[in-house]
Amino acid sequence: MEDLPPPPPIVPPNVKPEVVALAPPKHSIMVRPRGSGTTGRRIQLSTNHFKVSVKNPDAVFYQYSVLITYEDKRPVEGMGLGRKLVDKLYQTYTSEFAGKKFAYDGEKALYTVGPLPRNKLEFTVVLEESFTKSNKIGKSGETDKRMKHCSNRSKTFNVEISYAAKIPLKSIALALQGAEVDNTQDALRVLDIILRQKAAKMGCLLVRQSFFHDDSRNFVEIGGGVTGVRGFHSSFRPTQGGMSLNMDVSTTMIVTPGPVIDFLLTNQGVREPRYIDWVKAKRMLKNMKITTRHRNMECKITGLSEKTCNNQLFNLKLRSGDGTSEGETVEITVYEYFVKHCGIELTYSQHMPCLDVGKPKRPTYVPVELCSLVSLQRYTKALSSQQRASLVEKSRQKPLERIKSVTDALRNYRYDEDPVLAECGISIEKQLIQMDGRILETPKLKVGGSEDMMPFKGRWNFKGKSFLDPTSINSWLAVNFSGRCDLSQISRELINVGKKTGIQIQRPKTLIEEDPRAERLGPVARVDKMFEQIQAKLQEPPEFILCVIPKKGSDIYGPWKKKTLVDFGIPTQCISPPKLSDPYLTNVLMKINTKLGGINSLLALEYSSRVPLINDTPTMILGMDVSHGSPGRSDIPSVAAVVGSHSWPLISRYRAAVRTQSPKVEMIDGLYKPLPNGNDDGIIRELLLDFYNTSKGRKPTQIIVFRDGVSESQFNQVLNIELDQIVKAYQHLGEENVPKFTLIIAQKNHHTKLFQANSPDNVPPGTVVDTKIVHPRIYDFYMCAQAGMIGTSRPAHYHVLLDEIGFSPDDLQNLIHSLSYVYQRSCTAISIVAPICYAHLAAAQVGQFMKFEDLSETSSAKGSVTISESIPVPELPRLHRKVQGSMFFC
Repeated sequence: MEDLPPPPPIVPPNVKPEVVALAPPKHSIMVRPRGSGTTGRRIQLSTNHFKVSVKNPDAVFYQYSVLITYEDKRPVEGMGLGRKLVDKLYQTYTSEFAGKKFAYDGEKALYTVGPLPRNKLEFTVVLEESFTKSNKIGKSGETDKRMKHCSNRSKTFNVEISYAAKIPLKSIALALQGAEVDNTQDALRVLDIILRQKAAKMGCLLVRQSFFHDDSRNFVEIGGGVTGVRGFHSSFRPTQGGMSLNMDVSTTMIVTPGPVIDFLLTNQGVREPRYIDWVKAKRMLKNMKITTRHRNMECKITGLSEKTCNNQLFNLKLRSGDGTSEGETVEITVYEYFVKHCGIELTYSQHMPCLDVGKPKRPTYVPVELCSLVSLQRYTKALSSQQRASLVEKSRQKPLERIKSVTDALRNYRYDEDPVLAECGISIEKQLIQMDGRILETPKLKVGGSEDMMPFKGRWNFKGKSFLDPTSINSWLAVNFSGRCDLSQISRELINVGKKTGIQIQRPKTLIEEDPRAERLGPVARVDKMFEQIQAKLQEPPEFILCVIPKKGSDIYGPWKKKTLVDFGIPTQCISPPKLSDPYLTNVLMKINTKLGGINSLLALEYSSRVPLINDTPTMILGMDVSHGSPGRSDIPSVAAVVGSHSWPLISRYRAAVRTQSPKVEMIDGLYKPLPNGNDDGIIRELLLDFYNTSKGRKPTQIIVFRDGVSESQFNQVLNIELDQIVKAYQHLGEENVPKFTLIIAQKNHHTKLFQANSPDNVPPGTVVDTKIVHPRIYDFYMCAQAGMIGTSRPAHYHVLLDEIGFSPDDLQNLIHSLSYVYQRSCTAISIVAPICYAHLAAAQVGQFMKFEDLSETSSAKGSVTISESIPVPELPRLHRKVQGSMFFC
């Protein structure tokens, strides 16, 4: 017999087993420091927040898990069906709910004020649904009368409601006092679900916390079969001034409702049905909902018929003469069935495929002309540049219009009358919250000849001025992919405007027009052919290439940038001039000057090395952003970009490092990337070395990180994962002393707007708010650095998660304000700090280097790809060494 292992040691009775806890996070989100900013001129403001009062703060929400299944135990999916079932359940079993009102999220969670009689309730619910009986005809050829009427049949569902948790409303009151309470977000989420439930009962389309009515007065056509629909966002927010309801105008895209054929013609940009590409149509229409004219039924499109309506056959069962039993089965075309047996005249769809609204093994075909798209179906594909421009133009509102929209909506929706909110004693005031803001002093700039430039209302120009450090261009050429432009005139005008800005531009080495025969080729081949022409005419590569493309967003852009920046290392500027003018060409030259190492302007403080807390200590500024593929495309890798400042003590010069990562992943995973050979191939190493090489051998002892694109639920990941990766990259270079960090999240995707109290205009540039509507505990503030010329300005929302450097509120706000004036591509203050804008530009531009045709074709053939599937992430090509340190993204 084998020896048995010795028994485990006996634990003495007085020794308690040790519980091994997970390591706590290294950092926690910092608390707002005492006091607020004081610099700047006071201004009276209002905001689209409404004060909320809670008369019953001791109320407790009871959360219940909801499980809905069919009779065969299959789970039920679909928010609409879930709401119908729970509403029917409440009406049928009122006593089981003890008359308690509830809030239901439409899926898996139900909330009541106070407990239900039992912790677990089980029900069987029967729902009646309309349907049409099978299509059968008599031998005489007359349609069976039953197929002309909808009948009712029932479906049975099992519903299980189980107690899950208590959520005290008091947690919100404690959070408003500045306490750190675990379940505050849970309580706020319940209140938001109550708002969503109210909108759902009104038949609205729900998109997160926004809701949209089926009202054509709120619809705007934006082209391509897409309609913008205006609705409202509403959510409860904890603020220094108490709880508030944030109400804002919101816009989403829907498929234009109406006849399917009209949608296809508009979507594909063709005038007649014979030009419709039915392969594209099949992809576009899949899963859309339609109503059929002959039955007034709602169905979901599952595909198209393989053959046209007059050729697509199906089996039809005939009835015997007396109608009592089934007779023979005949093959008949869809066209013949609808025309002869249903008596429906088909005027144009006989030569088109039919829509399939059946199941994979049991198709049901309906002629296109009998089908109309249901309203309020979200359009989730990427918009074209023309559609985006149209949407922005048609959905913008001036400040007073927006104020009227939100205040009218609040009165119309009568949230106070909601039974669940009423049970908590929640009431909402009908006037906008008023508060004070401050207008920060506009930073002074330095331009050519050390001349001062004072921006006015967030704007300035170079009329009669030159760039601070203009470059010179000795060897360059211009190429033309657009036949409508005169290259000679463009080059002459560029040289003339260059003289005014201080840039000495020699005559181009050559001007190259695209070979007309190449215009029929694909974009990559067209770029290759152009470079063959360039190499045939020039012995040495030029310093710079000006490229004229047919239009903004042309498919030439990506291959051209890849060829010039990756393969040859030649800076390039693409233009598509609507008309030549001095302001337009000055703006083009600002970008060219920056790419070639020049400086257009600096902050006066920066020029004289007087930036507080930065001038005396080597400080690096990082801007971080992630660009994702088009909506609905989970097969395209995301692109992460980080820009880092260099040439300290300047804060206007940056270089970028870019990597691909898994689709739709927001956390950047390439900051620190140790290789098997012990090297680090991460983003941060590149930027640290560049800082060292351009800052006279100084290493950063302070790093300010600006992070874009993350929600509040991801703050801790940025603070404890991404920041940790930055630290590891620094330590990998042999450094033991870790720099001090200040980490700031910048958000533009929020719904708080600021309005001047006594003016119809937007708030002035430099407006900052750090009281009353800010978080009671977390360190945040709103800043509107830009001049809002059209629509209503959206302030940036900054959250300070960590501040080891120790900025005062005034110093930090003034630094952020100043960083909105160092963007070298324009003569306006921008809405968010320049490092983040540069990171966004770099991610978008480098992302176009890589074409994903193979992935796209694969996913189109097999349907959408889920995140959980294993998707290879192709590496982005690295920039040519000649342009690695440049601001190529400008």
